Amino acid sequence: MSETGTEHPLTAQAAALIELGKFDKAKELLARRLAGNPDDGLAWVRMALCHNSTSDFEEALHASQEALRRDPEDFSAHRFRSFALRRLARSEESVAAAREAVRVLPDHWAGYVALSEALIYPSDRWPQAYEAAVTAVRLGPEEIKTHYALWKASLALGRHDVCEQAVREVLRIDPSNAWALQELATRKAYSKDAKLPEVAQGYVQALAAAPGNQGMRRGLEGTLFRMVRGTRWLALLCLLIAAVTARVFPTGDDPTALPAPLDTRLYALVLMAAVWALGAWRAYRKLPQGAKLGVWSLVRREFWVKVSLYEAVWSTVCAVLIVTVPWTDRMILQVLTHAGWVPPLITIWFERAALREAR
Repeated sequence: MSETGTEHPLTAQAAALIELGKFDKAKELLARRLAGNPDDGLAWVRMALCHNSTSDFEEALHASQEALRRDPEDFSAHRFRSFALRRLARSEESVAAAREAVRVLPDHWAGYVALSEALIYPSDRWPQAYEAAVTAVRLGPEEIKTHYALWKASLALGRHDVCEQAVREVLRIDPSNAWALQELATRKAYSKDAKLPEVAQGYVQALAAAPGNQGMRRGLEGTLFRMVRGTRWLALLCLLIAAVTARVFPTGDDPTALPAPLDTRLYALVLMAAVWALGAWRAYRKLPQGAKLGVWSLVRREFWVKVSLYEAVWSTVCAVLIVTVPWTDRMILQVLTHAGWVPPLITIWFERAALREAR
């Protein structure tokens, strides 16, 4: 970026506003400066940056070209021009502008970032985009934008190992980076090996960095919903324990006399309590407090979450009744058993059918 002489106060104030993300206010100051001195190249460069940041790409292109009219060797003007041209779907011109930035400062990482992003489209240039991103990382290993460019080019090439490494490098540089935390959470969510509490924890960390991210909030709620649905399997396991202990369906030479011995039934009750305690401990011990509160919020708000929880409670109540009451009528025991397992299994079957249909 060319800076000759003393920087004008309006241009300097605009730079401070840009740092704060207040691009519209920065534009107002820069417009005042350019009205008084249209030959201020630095003001034109910063105006191009503001317009790119607010998606006014035609205006960004105009501002960057005005800057280049004043200084054809302005590195930042070439970069911002490349960005605007890329967003205007003028791919070849975008690549040419990025190459000009690299020519002006061949050892600066930002020019290679611009070139990598410009080369992303069409697909036959993906290897070139990847090479430019690798060069950007080599020149700026501590810059987040270089690793993001490498992630983008690697994703296009299907190099998922490099993608993951790029995300981890961003988190090394900035552990609270919202994009990297979101990407990490999304990868966990789609990983076959990831456990639901770990996925939920990833979403919570991403939301802490970007509280307004609705995609992450929906991801967290979906994960918590799956965790609540999983409690039905704990309840069905308890029902199975109760049915075996209480001799609901005797087979072969097994004892068939009713009621089952009291100590056996009490042992089953203890075993059922252990199933719930272990299941809850494994599922919720690593959850941050915010996620735990989110579970109860979901239960209050969402009908199907309520249904899943009620089914788990219902199956468990049936299991407890089977082992605590000294039933002498096997028909009652069988009715309670069927009443306990039919509702959750039917719901589970319909849920899986709906998922298959959605795919």
